[in-house]
Amino acid sequence: MNSVFHTTTESFGQDVLNSPVPVLVDFYADWCGPCRMLAPTLDKLAVEFAGKARIVKINVDKEPTLASQFNVSSIPNLTFIVDGEIVGQSAGAPPEAALRRALNQLTTAA
Repeated sequence: MNSVFHTTTESFGQDVLNSPVPVLVDFYADWCGPCRMLAPTLDKLAVEFAGKARIVKINVDKEPTLASQFNVSSIPNLTFIVDGEIVGQSAGAPPEAALRRALNQLTTAA
């Protein structure tokens, strides 16, 4: 069973930029209410899209360099990356159906 996993500055290249499948990066913080509300949805989608897409979490408090690199000014911030390139970005906690549609589009296009 695939699940959401956490990455760091050190493993970001391997986990995200060099991923063989599209990646949804969730920039979050432990203290963020909407981030906590979004977590179960991301867990569910990680299982649903296992092998087709990867969901990676980055704690902005522990990885401020990555947050800055991606111009994250509010959280949750969802960044969609395909072949190492940003193909979309969204602030806030979208509904599960919207995330599923976005992941379906990414996996169909990839």
